[in-house]
Amino acid sequence: MRMLPGWCRWTSTTFMATLAAALALVTGASIALANGATDSTQTTTAATAVTAGDTTSGIAPAMSCAGVSALDLASSVPGAPFEFTSAAVMSADDNTLGDWAACDVKGVIAPQIHFELRLPQTGWQGNYLQVGCGGLCGNVNVGSAPASSGCVPLTDGAFAVASSDEGHYQGGGLFSTDPTLRADFGYKSDHLLAQVAKVIVQKYYGQAAEHSYFDGCSQGGHQALTEAQRYPTDFDGIIAGAPANNFTALNTFSHAWTAQSVFLNGGPATITTADLTPLHNAVLKGCGATDGVIVDPLSCTWDPASIKCRTGQTSTASDFCLTADQVTTLRRIYSGPTDEHGKLLYPGYQLRGSELNWAGIIIPTTATGTTGDMNFVRETIRYQVFDSPQPALTYKDVKFTAAYFKKIMQPNEGMYDATDPDLTAFKKAGGKLILWHGLGDQHIPAVGTMAYYNAVEKVMGGSAKTEDFARLFLLPGVAHCGGGQGPDTFDALTAMVDWVTEGKAPASLLTKTVDSSGKVTASRPTYPFPYTAQNTTSGPADQADSYTPVLSKAEANLTLNWLGSFRSGYETVGNWVHGEWVVSKGKA
Repeated sequence: MRMLPGWCRWTSTTFMATLAAALALVTGASIALANGATDSTQTTTAATAVTAGDTTSGIAPAMSCAGVSALDLASSVPGAPFEFTSAAVMSADDNTLGDWAACDVKGVIAPQIHFELRLPQTGWQGNYLQVGCGGLCGNVNVGSAPASSGCVPLTDGAFAVASSDEGHYQGGGLFSTDPTLRADFGYKSDHLLAQVAKVIVQKYYGQAAEHSYFDGCSQGGHQALTEAQRYPTDFDGIIAGAPANNFTALNTFSHAWTAQSVFLNGGPATITTADLTPLHNAVLKGCGATDGVIVDPLSCTWDPASIKCRTGQTSTASDFCLTADQVTTLRRIYSGPTDEHGKLLYPGYQLRGSELNWAGIIIPTTATGTTGDMNFVRETIRYQVFDSPQPALTYKDVKFTAAYFKKIMQPNEGMYDATDPDLTAFKKAGGKLILWHGLGDQHIPAVGTMAYYNAVEKVMGGSAKTEDFARLFLLPGVAHCGGGQGPDTFDALTAMVDWVTEGKAPASLLTKTVDSSGKVTASRPTYPFPYTAQNTTSGPADQADSYTPVLSKAEANLTLNWLGSFRSGYETVGNWVHGEWVVSKGKA
């Protein structure tokens, strides 16, 4: 069944939904009988799933929810045996995805990838959505999709939705000491879940999903790009938010650099959360921001030394200034991790204007406190990047040298990183990709995503040939996967479905600020990179129609002196020659 343009915005039903529901009654009953079903519950469920006058029912199930757990599908997906642990009806009141009852299916893919799949009892429109997880995962969270706010069919049950724990039980890095679990987290689990979930969907409804989508942010964005690069036919449309795709360098060099910069020379923190508001105000002023958000932070080169304390001056709330150590800390944070030759060890750095989002992640509450960056480095350096556990290591042990970069990166690129810019197979399969990133991201610098997109453009033959299947949207002021100072609520799923089913590439995404009561208090468009939304009309800053697209020269001309490179995450690493790896391509 093919959807009409803008179908995620539907608020009423159509003749197509009614027709599909009617056809499903006949198809579902026939399949149940063909499978040898003699249980009257099974055929009755299919026959009563669509009630008289109900035009929102969509495609009806072909079997009962209770019957799912009795299915033996262990051999249906080669290389991915799986079993069900439960299948039970979830009421609409209990479903955090929307107002629809679901057959809530839980199971395990060998060896221990736990998953959950919610199958709409009514309203299914032939679509499958897989959602990613965050951090190092370790639990199944299928209750939300990060870039789908306002997509009515998602809240009405038009999608079957699934997610997994990436193959382990807890959020730390200890699982990576097992090579199988390391691979499941690194690149395998989402591909296996996609295969398994599609088999279950086909059995439950008596027909395959017509279109499949992926939506993830952070580690979920990493998962999304892994799918596009390694398994280009799994999904028709992929939404990758704030992707941790350069995972190894991010969780070692980037996070350790900020931690060592804040706790300068191993001492107490030079900056605490109490400094962030006056610092942020100084940055806004220095970058010429007039509405509390820096629209094009890449173009701002404000130097912290411009507010360095004069001799004898003491910083106060009304006369804020920075000590020499604070200037050093901030310059390091804004410049990113570099080796002894000045080359970046991660292709990114914190952008000016992100300061308020640093609290607890980059900056501690007190001078002797801890930060999120310290914790991320600890899990990675101890358990994820070496062949054997190194439980005594901390962020202080990371060295910012070319030799240490080689030591960390060379063995791990084919495991954790999704940095391959060659998306030829994904494009050939008809795949569409929406990348998005908050410019105020305190966890994963948005510059890294810009750099990856530039690499994609170079490999794919330029901006025009890239834009016809992949686009990047940058959200001013927005923190990691949401929050921050800019409008952070938006619906990329509508845009993606329109692109996949109707060929309508998104010319912009409308972002909104929504208060606790659900009221929209501000709206702003975001345009495909390298264009920014500038208020060229002098209209209200909180209204989207005040903005027009303006080319960002800083984004268009972005260059990075980076020690690494974007290439296949599953190349066979060869010799280290003149500061680069000489490699030969080959599947892992």
